[in-house]
Amino acid sequence: MTVSRYRACRVLVHRIILALVLLLSLAGCAGTRANTPAEVSPMHSISEFRDQRFAEVADPWEGFNRSMYRFNFYFDKYLFLPVVNGYEFVTPTFLQERISGFFNNLGEVRNLTNSLFQLKGTESVTTLGRFVTNSTFGLGGLFDPATSFGLERHDEDFGKTLGYWGADSGPYLVLPILGPSSLRDAGGLAVDSGIRYGIYTAIDPFGNSDDAFAITSGITTLEAIDTRHQQSFRYYESGYPFEYYMVRFFYHEKREIESGKPLPAE
Repeated sequence: MTVSRYRACRVLVHRIILALVLLLSLAGCAGTRANTPAEVSPMHSISEFRDQRFAEVADPWEGFNRSMYRFNFYFDKYLFLPVVNGYEFVTPTFLQERISGFFNNLGEVRNLTNSLFQLKGTESVTTLGRFVTNSTFGLGGLFDPATSFGLERHDEDFGKTLGYWGADSGPYLVLPILGPSSLRDAGGLAVDSGIRYGIYTAIDPFGNSDDAFAITSGITTLEAIDTRHQQSFRYYESGYPFEYYMVRFFYHEKREIESGKPLPAE
């Protein structure tokens, strides 16, 4: 066999081998593609999610609410939380718990009045028992013996009272600093604040002091710090890309449940 014929046969063999390899590769790809998820029809379409319940929350002031949500984030980040973090740094945990207990005990007055407004007799007696027990044996609420006695805390407010008697929540509303709310709950907050101010004015605990205003302002500031200290929520830390809608939905559902309203059927 001449050299030229040998080279021709060698080239032909190489081409045949290459063709076989390509055919086997294509057959393998075809077999693999036949089972790929990309060719499986999608189980849902985007149109199915247009009527989800989070969209049922009335939010006609969404532009304002979103702006207020961002304002609260910046207020929290650059002012409120640094103050709270400083408070937590310089105040021993034991003292933090006593301060929280004191203000929580004062909150029992709101719980009691709204339990009465809702005609919840057993709950009203329990709340009154908690307040009396913690105010005496608990040294003004610094300690919580009422819980160990089996007197459960019932958080109530006038927004829940309105909902209990059938008032609709109304449009969603984000309040400055205070955060998620609704038209009903904002009105309830105003009523609770008015009742509290009326009781405070009637008692006037610092009326005989020349520094009554300074003392009252200091207590109010400390209460605000303690309230934020007890809240674990942080703006834009959920990791959810639609956090505004998520917070709006869960707030609305939570308040509907707390006011005793059944959730809408699926």
